[in-house]
Amino acid sequence: MLDAIRAINATAAFNRWAGFEVTQAAAGEAELCMDWRADDMGQYAGFLHAGLIGAMLDTACGFAAATVAGQVLASHFSVNCLTPAVGTRFIARGRVIKAGRKQVFARAELHARADDDTLRLVATGDAILVPVEAKA
Repeated sequence: MLDAIRAINATAAFNRWAGFEVTQAAAGEAELCMDWRADDMGQYAGFLHAGLIGAMLDTACGFAAATVAGQVLASHFSVNCLTPAVGTRFIARGRVIKAGRKQVFARAELHARADDDTLRLVATGDAILVPVEAKA
């Protein structure tokens, strides 16, 4: 399953630019990591940009859903930024809350890893994903 999710990740140009690395995938779960790049990932105050926070949470939810439903698209997504996202590496963990035939409900958490290897929860996200047929 991990190889399949990594292959999906490799097809997304945005994910390659951001440096998303899929580190775990199992039935209903996925984890991805991204290293901090000060040159092009920060917002005006130097924290991780909320767009990247959302992208990591969305992707973690989508990959978790894909492990149980195949190819999916988000139909709804929400983000809660809890504290400024500061760290050397960011880890997003997604899990399926409920999978149905027409909708998959998923939730993700984003943690920031500090220089001393401590993890801090910086954001959460919820997604409703819809299974779709793979492109021919």
